[in-house]
Amino acid sequence: MPTNKKAQLRYKILDDCFRNFHRQYMIEDLLDEVNESLLDLYGTTVSIRQIREDIKHLRDRVTYNAPIEAYPCEGRKCYYRYSDKSFSIFNNQLSAEEVTSLRTTIDFLGRFRGVATNAWLENVISNLEFRFGVRPNPENVVSFEQNELLKGTEFLGELIDAALNHQAIEVVYRTFAGSERKTIVYPYHIKQFNNRWFLIGLEQTAHGKFISNKALDRIVKFSQADVPFIPNTDIDFNQYFQDIVGVSLPTDHIEPEEVFLQFDKERFPYVVNKPIHHSQTIENEELHIIKLFVRPNKELESRIFSYGDQVEVLKPKWLREQIAEKIDKMVKKYSAVQNDCTDKE
Repeated sequence: MPTNKKAQLRYKILDDCFRNFHRQYMIEDLLDEVNESLLDLYGTTVSIRQIREDIKHLRDRVTYNAPIEAYPCEGRKCYYRYSDKSFSIFNNQLSAEEVTSLRTTIDFLGRFRGVATNAWLENVISNLEFRFGVRPNPENVVSFEQNELLKGTEFLGELIDAALNHQAIEVVYRTFAGSERKTIVYPYHIKQFNNRWFLIGLEQTAHGKFISNKALDRIVKFSQADVPFIPNTDIDFNQYFQDIVGVSLPTDHIEPEEVFLQFDKERFPYVVNKPIHHSQTIENEELHIIKLFVRPNKELESRIFSYGDQVEVLKPKWLREQIAEKIDKMVKKYSAVQNDCTDKE
């Protein structure tokens, strides 16, 4: 069983003790109550120090904000109890609509259960079910597109923890050329795009520090780095990706610009219904032209090429020429293949 489930069990037992106004529980009594259940279920016990840490955690405003008071009793001892008789950390204050929404959320998350690379979600789902007593619908009515063979997603939980806890990491990263290099990264943000996950953070190299994004499927391994964490004080990740498609910020296009794309009549409705970027607007409906306001990058180029001959780049001129140049190279490659096949015949 994951450690967090044992912690949840301890919290539930302590909550029951603090709500019992018919008995005075001193620290030793709390320890006995907790260890009795732990022994029965897991064959383990905890120390008084752990119980004190649990009380501190329950009192914390960010977690449960439990009104636990220490009341003096015999000698220098004290007993612990909630100052509010109606309080419980497991009070379900959700409305019927909120419970329905939470159940839907658990259903969505539950679709990822059983996939090894998404094992980190198990703790999140279990906590929701345990905390609110909400179980998912057994019917599977939703399917998600996911690549179970994609590497790197097993790192998600630990990378998220590193970002939340401001822990610098030493990453061994494999380039597409096959070489491996080691670098220090201060993790700030995790983003998913096109079924891949990316770690965005401040990277420290011999040449200085800069913001980089690293695909998780190219991370070989990582470990905690024994260096002070450099916090993010400049980047608002709610805005960081606003001007691009995907995750790559182009260094040669600092400012967004207007990109005009003309589509075939058949493709146009699909592009309208599934916009390429949130800035997308219809420039000319009759001619099937849309306008984007972005910083063109390799992800935008890939999206354009995915439409094949059903799209034409009208503006800017430099992007049109760049796409045309790559199309010309493709034509030459296919022409060479055709000639080779003809020669062999």
